[in-house]
Parts: sequence; C-alpha cells; structure tokens
Amino acid sequence: MQRLLFLPLKALIGSPCLRLLVPRAVPRTQYGCSCGIRHPLRPGQYSTISEVALQSGRGAVSLPSKAAERVVGRWLLVCSGTVAGAVILGGVTRLTESGLSMVDWHLIKEMKPPTSQEEWEAEFQKYQQFPEFKILNHNMTLAEFKFIWYMEYSHRMWGRLVGLAYILPAVYFWRKGWLNRGLKGRVLALCGLVCFQGLLGWYMVKSGLEEKPDSHDIPRVSQYRLAAHLGSALVLYCASLWTSLSLLLPQHKLPETRQLLWLRRFAHGTAGLVFLTALSGAFVAGLDAGLVYNSFPKMGESWIPEDLFTFSPLLRNVFENPTMVQFDHRILGITSVTAVTALYFLSRRIPLPRRTKIAAATLLALAYTQVGLGITTLLMYVPTPLAATHQSGSLALLSVALWLMNELRRVPK
Repeated sequence: MQRLLFLPLKALIGSPCLRLLVPRAVPRTQYGCSCGIRHPLRPGQYSTISEVALQSGRGAVSLPSKAAERVVGRWLLVCSGTVAGAVILGGVTRLTESGLSMVDWHLIKEMKPPTSQEEWEAEFQKYQQFPEFKILNHNMTLAEFKFIWYMEYSHRMWGRLVGLAYILPAVYFWRKGWLNRGLKGRVLALCGLVCFQGLLGWYMVKSGLEEKPDSHDIPRVSQYRLAAHLGSALVLYCASLWTSLSLLLPQHKLPETRQLLWLRRFAHGTAGLVFLTALSGAFVAGLDAGLVYNSFPKMGESWIPEDLFTFSPLLRNVFENPTMVQFDHRILGITSVTAVTALYFLSRRIPLPRRTKIAAATLLALAYTQVGLGITTLLMYVPTPLAATHQSGSLALLSVALWLMNELRRVPK
C-alpha cells in the first residue's frame, strides 16, 4: 500500500516543476519575469501560474489536482480490496461456523490472543456458557475450539485493518489538501460506514449468543442482521471501487444517442440485480438454506416445492422459510445471468471503445462461471471451498458490473 501511494508522491516532490511553485525569496525585493523585464511580485504571488497553491500556514505544497486524484484513486482501490478480503473471510467464518466462538467484544483488549494454557482454558470456559456449545458443540475439544476461535479472531483483526486503511490515509490526505470538496464528503461517508460496519458486526454476533428457550433450532445469528452486515459491506465496497475507478480511468466521450441511453440504464439495472442476488445469499447462509434442496434445475421432484408458503403471514416466508429463500436465490441468479446476457448483446449493437467491450465480455463470462459454481456448490451439499469460491465470485461479478457502469457514465458538460 505504501508503495502504491507514496512512490508517485516522491517523484513529484523531487521534480523541478514542483519546486517552481514555491515563491522565490530574493534579497530586498521579490521579482517576477515577463519578456525579459523584472517586475516586483505582489504579496502571495507565485513565480509560475498553476492551479496548485501553497498550503496556508503549513509551508507545504499540495500536489497538482490530477496527480492527487491518481494517488487518492489508488488508495481507494486498495481500500476496496481490503473490504473484499473482509467479505470473503467473513463468508469462510460463517461456513466453518466460527462466528460465535468469541463471546465478547473489546476494541483494543481482544487484539492480544490467548498465549498460555490457562488463558485458553478461560476463553473456552466462557464459550461453554453460551447456546452454541450447549446445543451444538458440547463434545468440542480445546484444539477444535482454537480453530474456530482463530477464524473469528482473523476476521475481527482484518476488520480493524480495514478501518486503519481508510481512516489514517484519509486524515493525511485531508491535511495535505489533496481532497476537493466532493471527495471530502465521500471520504467522510466511507470512514463513517467503516465504523458503523464494525458495530453492526458485533450487533449481529450478539443475536447468536442469546438464549432462546422457545426455539428448537440450532444457535445461529439472525439472518436479518447478517444481511444488514453483508449489505453495508457491499455498499462500502461498491462506493470505494466506484470512486476509485472514476478517479483512475479516463472517461470516454461517447455520443449521447438513444441506444447509449438505454444501454446505460440497462447496465445500472443489471448491476442492481447482481447486488440484490449477492445480498439474498446472506439469507441463504443465515438459514443454511443451501442444504434444503440439493438438486437442479428442479427442487426435489417438482419445479415449485410444496413448502414454499408454510409460514404465516405469507411475507415471513420470503425471509424466514429456508425453502423460499433458496427458491428466491435461484430465481434471482437466473434473472441476473439473463440480464447480463441481454446487456452483452445490446452492447454489441453500439460502437463502443475497446475497454468497454472488454468489460461487457468479462461480465458475461463471470456471470456464467458464477452460475456454474452455484449449481455445483448446491449439488455437492455446500462444501466449504466451493461455497467460499461462489461467494467470492459474486464480488467479482459485482466489480465488473461497476466497471462497465463506469465505462458508460455520462461526460459532464
């Protein structure tokens, strides 16, 4: 990350064109130069005309706007990568049923893991007081507990790394004046969303630690809170990636035809559909709905299973009935790949830049790969490596959909 951010900065600071931006100190009188005639410079005037100004009261020179945009764009690209890592690691934590192994939350204190046998025993005893051990893991050994504990610990520590990746460079860039007014608002919103995401994660975990005497289900976190946790992470990821691409990729000047307008709208709708499909996966994971009907294309012996509407009122089935949740995820996945296919063929009818065509073709290839992964995961009863790859594929698909949207964005007048 340091290499990405600071190598361009070092090159710029050392360049002679940047040194020209500093006011020249001349004994007794300051002078400028115009057509060979030396004229006194007014207070605050610079020796070269540039959009880059001296930082008031700090004595440090800000980067030219384009160079600053590239640095900030690379930073946000790295940040979006850290969020993607957190989402993938969180998915693996859920698949290995490790998320409830740490039964309390401390911002600083829990950064140090247990080191002695006594500390591990104390941590294990705390876990034994909660429903997951009593109902599901009452035969668990200390060695098995260490595995799930380290999985959850890794996810939490990665979350702290994400927070640092956003907040510390944001403070630095803000003080250096490398953020314009629009970027300041975005960066503030992103940093706030990072902090909210950490609190939401603990709020989700707490739902799985509560005693539920009237429930006969295995202890698990609330699927609603899990979806909120994943959804906020996806929003953070999409916002960071979109801003990064907007700063780093040169914008195409496409003719504003009716065909392009329809293609742009269809691309936005398709990206929204991909986002909704990924979000519905949180309900599948939260209810273990991937283990209900492990057949395709039919669900068991029928196209529409009989237990779709077993809950009352009917709306509960959409979010709480594992059969309906899996059925919805299938329909959303099929609809998404159909939309991506239509988007690809629509893009073929319009003259587009080569980079835009590559984005459309990549989106199509990833969509069919993702469908294949999903079907294979279902038929093989959700093995952890395949399921984790399927979850990662949804992020890749969403990333390329954003890339294509960015390629088609309107040039501001």
